[in-house]
Amino acid sequence: MEDTRNVADEYKGLPIEDIAADLDAKGVELEIAVENTERDFNMGTIVRSANAFGVRHVHVIGRRQWNKRGAMMTDKYLQVHYYADVDSFVEAMGERKRTIVAVDNIAGSTPLAQTKLPRNAVLVFGQEGPGISKELAHAVEYIVAIEQFGSTRSINVGVAAGIAMYAWLQQYTLQRP
Repeated sequence: MEDTRNVADEYKGLPIEDIAADLDAKGVELEIAVENTERDFNMGTIVRSANAFGVRHVHVIGRRQWNKRGAMMTDKYLQVHYYADVDSFVEAMGERKRTIVAVDNIAGSTPLAQTKLPRNAVLVFGQEGPGISKELAHAVEYIVAIEQFGSTRSINVGVAAGIAMYAWLQQYTLQRP
């Protein structure tokens, strides 16, 4: 029977558990989080990108319910952790020795291109529209913004997450000539 899952050829025919174990062995240190206040449809895109970039842990702050359709089942191959509120998330990241970095274009943010992201980063993304909450903004160690040059105030949060994850990979994983 043909394996029609959206997995790389090396994983065709393998059970989810075997794929996840192999990805765990090869994954990157980066972790991501999403503050889920409104059940944003972009979360599926963010989780799918995390999987593509080798991220092994996704943290969801707030509502456990999210639209998984955009993830295309990639959430099955990584670990998703849920937190009822910002305080429990911040406490857990302290225990995991993670540096919390918000990605949002709010006052006080630093341009991403000028930022050396921490190796032990957990990149946090807010909801499309409202961004991260004030409570979360006060709890993070850094806030970075993706530079923009057009007329729009912001870019889609799913796109922003992909850009920020790739920026981390450029600093720690990808070979430069």
